[in-house]
Amino acid sequence: MVFPTKYTEIINAIDAIEPIQYGKTRNYLNGAVTRLSPYISRGVTSTKQVAASVLAKGYKPDEIESFLKELCWRDYFQQVWIALDEGINKDIHQPQPNCHNNQMSEAVLLGNTGIIAIDTAINELKSNGYMHNHLRMYVASIACNIAHSHWSMPSQWMYYYLLDADGASNTLSWQWVAGSFSKKKYFANQENINRYSLTNQTNTFLDVPYENFESIATPQILQNIIHFTCETKLPETAPLVLDESLPTYVYNFYNLDGNWDTHIQANRVLLLEPSFFKKYPVCENTINFIIDLSKNISNIKVYVGEFDEAFGGIVEAKINYKEHPTNKHYKGIKHSRDWMFDEVKGYYPSFFSYWKQCEKQLKKWS
Repeated sequence: MVFPTKYTEIINAIDAIEPIQYGKTRNYLNGAVTRLSPYISRGVTSTKQVAASVLAKGYKPDEIESFLKELCWRDYFQQVWIALDEGINKDIHQPQPNCHNNQMSEAVLLGNTGIIAIDTAINELKSNGYMHNHLRMYVASIACNIAHSHWSMPSQWMYYYLLDADGASNTLSWQWVAGSFSKKKYFANQENINRYSLTNQTNTFLDVPYENFESIATPQILQNIIHFTCETKLPETAPLVLDESLPTYVYNFYNLDGNWDTHIQANRVLLLEPSFFKKYPVCENTINFIIDLSKNISNIKVYVGEFDEAFGGIVEAKINYKEHPTNKHYKGIKHSRDWMFDEVKGYYPSFFSYWKQCEKQLKKWS
């Protein structure tokens, strides 16, 4: 699977969305999913832009509710991250139930669980940076609820390989599956996996009734646990030379918006901070992806270094950046992100309560 990086191709992918079919088939491995998550996560497009593009074709919110909900899940996770900050890296609602270790199963890490659909998905993740959302839930359930590992390390492992790596969506989804950000843990048996992954496997450790899961012992194939470590290899870049008579627009891992104030002549810099990637490491494939995406931004310069090293001598009023929980140390003019609903912000303890507020705004939108 190849994810294009030219903006025209990304716009074509947005235009090709089939929201009704998405709602009917999104849980299936061959369903009508959009595969836009890498572009939304990297800030090339936004949930609002995608929703507006689809609704402009005449669909009514009620008939594409499933599609709109999935977009809202992304904004919801971002709002939780803003509200809790570093708190999202700890169990939120309750300690993860029945957690036995703080490492991860070697079989999960290597894609050697014996579950054909899972192992195939893990190997594809490492090669192309993508995994279907339903399969992510399956993997997280096996890692946390069958191998009984705390969600923290395996979620970092998955984030490392994802082109759509997002500190909120990834971390909070894992917590939801593991039962620390939800009322109960998520399980899927072999029958469920076969149905949605189009496999026909039997006699696996998941080939059991759902009522057996709470008392199931860790299968032998998952028992060997290891510590996952990773680091980001950043490219070497030339010293940063800026025209100090112009404003400077700062782009980063979460903001590669090629349409941001393009009417303004400015210095445009993709800032890759080593301190950021030490805290949130990603693989070389992801770094190459964001550099390729940045080429949609006219005259952008790529710079590896810390914010103060790059812009410490510039008047703050000339520096522009977009809001995000990871760049609170930036100085300058903070621009708002492109939220689906500017009116729905703050912490909501559940997606349901957040969605009820979004529904009210959708009625105004339509």
